[in-house]
Amino acid sequence: MTTTDSPVRLQAVSAPDQPDVTPALEELYRGFEQELLVPLWTEIGDLMPAHPRSRAVPHLWRWENLLRLAAQAGDIVPVGRGGERRAIALANPALGGRPFATPTLWAAIQYLMPGENAPEHRHTQHAFRFVVEGSGVWTVVGGDAVPMNRGDFLPQAGWNWHAHHNATSEPMAWIDGLDIPLQYVTEAQFFEFGRDEISDAERITPERSRSERLWAHPGLTPVAVAHTTPGSPLLSYKWEYTDRALSDQLLLEKEGYAGTVEPGHAAVRYSNPADGRDVLPTIRAEVHRVARGSETVPVRETGSSVYQVFDGSGTVTVGAHTWSVTRGDLFVVPSWEPFSVRSEASATDSDSQALDLFRFTDAPVFEALRLNRQETTR
Repeated sequence: MTTTDSPVRLQAVSAPDQPDVTPALEELYRGFEQELLVPLWTEIGDLMPAHPRSRAVPHLWRWENLLRLAAQAGDIVPVGRGGERRAIALANPALGGRPFATPTLWAAIQYLMPGENAPEHRHTQHAFRFVVEGSGVWTVVGGDAVPMNRGDFLPQAGWNWHAHHNATSEPMAWIDGLDIPLQYVTEAQFFEFGRDEISDAERITPERSRSERLWAHPGLTPVAVAHTTPGSPLLSYKWEYTDRALSDQLLLEKEGYAGTVEPGHAAVRYSNPADGRDVLPTIRAEVHRVARGSETVPVRETGSSVYQVFDGSGTVTVGAHTWSVTRGDLFVVPSWEPFSVRSEASATDSDSQALDLFRFTDAPVFEALRLNRQETTR
């Protein structure tokens, strides 16, 4: 390979801690280019910065705009083989137009019209669904029909067959979260088509899935069933239990007992009932409730997060960006960007009279690699 064909381009510059610019240095750099070599001394500031510098940037997507565009897509874009899902991904403005919310996380609004079925498939990407409004869709995972209602969180580990069907006369939207960007960059992904149509026996509408009947009993593990596959065996975490847990934390705080993250800030993490770990190997999911008038301490951490406002209103600050947010709005917190929130919710815009935030993050990956770090910024 000649230096003109090489993708490596090195420029000798006169700068502190760099070698003197001489004909010998120029000749050395041309030799590096020809052999596809890059010296560390020209790259260390980019490869080994003093702290994380995410390629993503903070950004906010308004739910009303997402829902309007998804409804338009519902009228003109079919669901079926080829596209598979009417899912519209958030594209972080700093990631070159890729459908990635952060370098490791995918987030999308999915929209299913009345009576529609999304065909069966499976993939190695770990996924979940979270419902901010509406009901009437059942996701069918391995033949188990799981109802989707407002506030429900539905995790699904990779390589499980799944389809969706809308059993009502109204369209329904929800958000999907996956680790698509992570598996894309690590070149570890697989995908497989399933049946075009699920059976009549699977196209049912039970109030509780089989997974809930077996695993959704607090503190009780079924003796006859061993769970050894990745991810949670519980396919639906109902909002009523999440809501009660958050309310109880704030009530305990008022009574003078421990239970909240900080004053006025309750939080719960969805966990695997079989082992207590995160619900998915690469994704952590939580719900945070911030009482009206409370403000969280600014925190920054390695790894990135996507938040959706489940209920209420408030002001969020991510790095140098501050936004007013309301139900459904989604925003990104990149790695090592300080994040804080102030609740302005009330009975007029929130069932809990607080600001409720759903959050998912790549924290399990960073913890497994011992790269997790967190600090408050005041």
